[in-house]
Amino acid sequence: MSQQEIRIDYFTDILCVWAHVSQARIDELKKQFGSEIKIHYHFIPVFGCVKNRIGEGWKEKGGYQGFNEHVQAVCKQFPHTEIYEDLWTVIQPATSLTSHHFLKSVQLLEEKSLISDKEEPQFDGKTLFEETIWQIRFAFFKDHKDIAQQIVLMEIAEKLGLPMDQILVQMNNGEALAALFRDMELRDQYRVEGSPTYVLNNGRQKLYGNVGYKVIEANVREILTTPEENCASWC
Repeated sequence: MSQQEIRIDYFTDILCVWAHVSQARIDELKKQFGSEIKIHYHFIPVFGCVKNRIGEGWKEKGGYQGFNEHVQAVCKQFPHTEIYEDLWTVIQPATSLTSHHFLKSVQLLEEKSLISDKEEPQFDGKTLFEETIWQIRFAFFKDHKDIAQQIVLMEIAEKLGLPMDQILVQMNNGEALAALFRDMELRDQYRVEGSPTYVLNNGRQKLYGNVGYKVIEANVREILTTPEENCASWC
């Protein structure tokens, strides 16, 4: 890692609407800072058990229909965000963990240089792994597909030209599961409260939830302009 490159640990749940909204902020960060930043993607099970989180947790607020109304209200604030009008009311994925397990396998392929880690013009500047994250998120929020089902994930992998056999090998031999567990260890280490969370400066700075782009940008610029030997800033 170069001296000018800073690490951003980005924690999300694939079913989190705020993470869906925040994709535009991640895209803008990459556009503005380029090689000065490196985003490390981590997945945490906020929706590990949807039946408990929504079915039980929202029982007094309208259940799945009430949660749909909440999500629709959130996305109305952000015109760039497209979602299905009956989200959560027709299809309710049982868990986000299936997608996270799958994504960790794709991420491992990138780390092993078995798929490209270069940003691609056809993916609007995303890498193949980043595009996979987006396509899975889009499949749920816009196309309302059950992304808890492995067959849905494999259809996305096939569309993107990912090596499905290698993905399955890592899911079956435990490597992808171990990588997912490591994400949860990092969640605990950094005391991450939920999705999305940006962790910067080796855990010294955490930005959680619906944080505006300019706030994120200001934190990144502060780290980039503060010499490493004087890592604490008076302001």
